[in-house]
Amino acid sequence: MQAEGIELHRLSHVFTTRRQSVAALDGVDLSVAAGRFVSVVGPSGCGKSTILRILAGLLVPTAGEALVRGETASGRPGLVAYMPQKDLLLPWRRALANASLGAEIAGVPTRDARRRALELFGAFGLSGFEHSWPVQLSGGMRQRLALLRTFLIPSPVMLLDEPFGALDAITRRQMQQWLQQVLARESRTVLLVTHDVEEALVLSDEVYVMSPRPGRMAARVAVPFERPRQPGLVTAPAFVALKADLLAALDAGASSGSPCEPAV
Repeated sequence: MQAEGIELHRLSHVFTTRRQSVAALDGVDLSVAAGRFVSVVGPSGCGKSTILRILAGLLVPTAGEALVRGETASGRPGLVAYMPQKDLLLPWRRALANASLGAEIAGVPTRDARRRALELFGAFGLSGFEHSWPVQLSGGMRQRLALLRTFLIPSPVMLLDEPFGALDAITRRQMQQWLQQVLARESRTVLLVTHDVEEALVLSDEVYVMSPRPGRMAARVAVPFERPRQPGLVTAPAFVALKADLLAALDAGASSGSPCEPAV
């Protein structure tokens, strides 16, 4: 495991209220080497987003260790670039100001952050909308803007939580292709949470499968296709077979609490 990546060791978390305690994660192990794209899939409520919140420093785990580039992430916001499920654009800031916000919060001077954002508006398919309000943007454009904001945060590690989940199927597929093109220009270490098995296979080098709550890693599936991947790959026999393997791993994970084993 390279220090520039992500590593989880026996990570567990319990949410406790006055009335009940809910075990979200139970002994999760995961590794993402520097420059790799890894996805996590699993049923709703299995703790996928909890993993990202811990790595983002927004949640301190009950037990175990979460490392980002060799440093503990527990209670330490700012080590990663984190994109939550909703775009969370500020309605009172125009597109350019929204794009630079994360970098500004990270300490990049406003002028430098906005200059860099302006340079990337074309690459992110947003040319001509620098001064638009969020309400004037389409759903896909809002997602691209939120992703640009995430890219501009000065961290080589990105966490993406269902970034395209609210989009229609056609726009979602376009965004997947577009994200691959952007990552081909600028290498990042990426951990993606998604419910979409096909999306995970289109984008990732590896896919981890989680069991129902309390979440455990039930399987790890290697994806052998070279990136970036062409749209037609999803109908290729090898891709279809791997998708079937991943779905089978999901079904098996739903009935097994065994530790993660490679499925492929």
